[in-house]
Amino acid sequence: MTSSSLPDRLAALSRQWRVTVVRSFDTPSSSIGVGWRGGEPVVLKIVKRAGDEWRAGEATRAFGGRGMVRVLDATDGAVLLERLEPATPLVEVVRHGDDDRATGILCDVIAALSPDPASREWPTARDWSRGFDRHVVGRDQQLPRELVALGHHTYLDLCESQQHARLLHGDLQHYNVLYDRSRGWTAIDPKGVVGELEYELGAALRNPTERLDLIASPSNIERRVTTFASRLSVNAERVLRWALAQAVLSAIWSVEDGERVGPETPALRLATTLRAMLGNAA
Repeated sequence: MTSSSLPDRLAALSRQWRVTVVRSFDTPSSSIGVGWRGGEPVVLKIVKRAGDEWRAGEATRAFGGRGMVRVLDATDGAVLLERLEPATPLVEVVRHGDDDRATGILCDVIAALSPDPASREWPTARDWSRGFDRHVVGRDQQLPRELVALGHHTYLDLCESQQHARLLHGDLQHYNVLYDRSRGWTAIDPKGVVGELEYELGAALRNPTERLDLIASPSNIERRVTTFASRLSVNAERVLRWALAQAVLSAIWSVEDGERVGPETPALRLATTLRAMLGNAA
C-alpha cells in the first residue's frame, strides 16, 4: 500500500516511523494501519480528534508491557504498537459459552497490569465524575432522574472513601483484551485513570454489551464478582457499587455522544439490576 493512498497523518507517521503499511481501516475514533517495521509486525493507530484516547501512547507505555501491549513509538494522538497475533478478542470466549473462563482471564490480566510510578498527572476517578454535573444542568430527559441521582451520590461517596489508588486501565473489558500466541491474553487501549482496584472492574461487569442476558443477570453478576473478590482480593460490595455508578455515568457519556438511550441500553439494564441487588447498600 502506498503512502499516497493513506489518510494524511497516517501516511506522514508511517514515513517518520519507517512503517510499511499493508492494510488500513477506520474506526469511529481512529485510523489504523497494520504493517511492518524492520521485520517486526506493528500496528499504527491515529486518533481522529482530541479526547480520552489522545494520550493513549502515554497510558499504554506507563504499564511497561506488563499485561499490556508494548509501545514502540508514540506522540500526541498517535501510537505505534507491537502487533498481537492472532489478536482474538476475549469476547470470543464468552460467545462460545464460557463466561466463567473469560472472567478468570480478566483476573489474570488485571493482576499482571503493573503501572510504573506516575510520570505525569493522570485524571482521577473524581475527575471523571464531572459527567454527572454536566448531565444535571443539561436538558436531556432520556435517563431516569432518580437513577442519575443515585449513581452520582454513590460515585462521589466511593471517591471519598477509596484506598490504595493507582493508575488503572480505565476500560478493561472483553473487547480490550486480545490473545497473542507468544504473550497470551494482553490488554489494549487503556484510557488511564487513577482509582482503587475495585473501580477497574465496572467496565467488565457491563460487558460484553451484546450479551444483555449476562449483564442483567443477578446470578451471573454475583458469580463474576465472587471470582473478582477471591482472585483479586477486592471488596465485593464496593465492586458492585462502583459498577452501578459507572453504568449510569457510561449512559450519560452515551447521551453526550448523541446516542439514543433507553431502558434496554446495556449500561442502564446493569444499573437497574444492581440497584435491586444492592437495596439500601447502594
